[in-house]
Amino acid sequence: MNWGVFEGLLSGVNKYSTAFGRIWLSLVFIFRVLVYVVAAERVWSDDHKDFDCNTRQPGCSNVCFDHFFPVSHIRLWALQLILVTCPSLLVIMHVAYREAREQKHREVAGENCHRLYPDLGKKRGGLWWTYLLSLVFKAAVDVVFLYIFYRFYKNYTLPSVVKCEIPPCPNIVDCFISRPTEKNIFTLFMVVTACLCILLSVVEACYLVGKRCHESLLSRSKSSRRETRQFRSIVRNKDCSLSHGEQDSFETGGQVFHAADCKLVMAPNTASSQIGDDVIS
Repeated sequence: MNWGVFEGLLSGVNKYSTAFGRIWLSLVFIFRVLVYVVAAERVWSDDHKDFDCNTRQPGCSNVCFDHFFPVSHIRLWALQLILVTCPSLLVIMHVAYREAREQKHREVAGENCHRLYPDLGKKRGGLWWTYLLSLVFKAAVDVVFLYIFYRFYKNYTLPSVVKCEIPPCPNIVDCFISRPTEKNIFTLFMVVTACLCILLSVVEACYLVGKRCHESLLSRSKSSRRETRQFRSIVRNKDCSLSHGEQDSFETGGQVFHAADCKLVMAPNTASSQIGDDVIS
C-alpha cells in the first residue's frame, strides 16, 4: 500500500471536514481500519481450518461451516469500510471539480475576472449538498451492515459449540468454533465503533442543517431590518417636506392659500383704497 497517497487523501478529507468530521475520520482509520488490518485478519485467518466437527463424514464440516458462517466477518468489514470511506472521497472530487472549473474560467476571462467561487473549499451550494448526502450515506451504510451482522450472527456473538444436522451429516453433529471469545470481543469492538460513527454522522448532519437555518434566519432578519430602515427614512423625508410646505401657507375659511396667492389677493384692495382717497380729497 502506498502510504503517501493514503496520507494525501486523509489530509484532503480533513481539510474540507468539520470538527465532527475530523473526529469521525480519526475514529474510522484508527479504531476500525488499523484494528482490521493489524488484528482482526489474524483472528479470523483460521476460522475454517479450525472448525472441527465430531464426525468424519465427508462434506459435513464444510456444509455446517457455510451454514453458520454464510459470510465471513472479515469480508463484511472490508466491504463496509470501503463503502463508508467512499463518500468522503466524493467530497474531495467535488472540490477538485470546482478548482478545474475555476481555472478554466480564469483562462477564458483573465486573471482579474470575477471568481466563480469565493472560497473553493467552503461548503456552499452543490458542495454543501454533496457533503450532507455523504453523511447520510455513511450513516446508512453502517446501519445496514449492523443489521446484516445481527441477522447472520444473533446478538453479534458466536457460541462455543453449534449443533448441525444438515445433510450429508449422518445425525446431529457438534461443531466447535475456533477462539470464539476472542472473536466476540473484536466483533463487539467493531460494532461499538460503528455505532459511534453513526452518532457522529447524525450529529454532524444536524449541525450543518442547523447552521444553514441559522444563517438563513439571520439574513432574513437583516433584510427585514434594512427594509424597515428604508421605509422609516422615506416616511421621515415626507414628514419633513410637509412641515416645510406648511410654513409658507395659511388657512382661511377652510381654504389653503400660499404666500404668492396672498400677494395677488391683497393688491386690488390697496388700489381701491387709494382711488377713494383721491375722490374725497
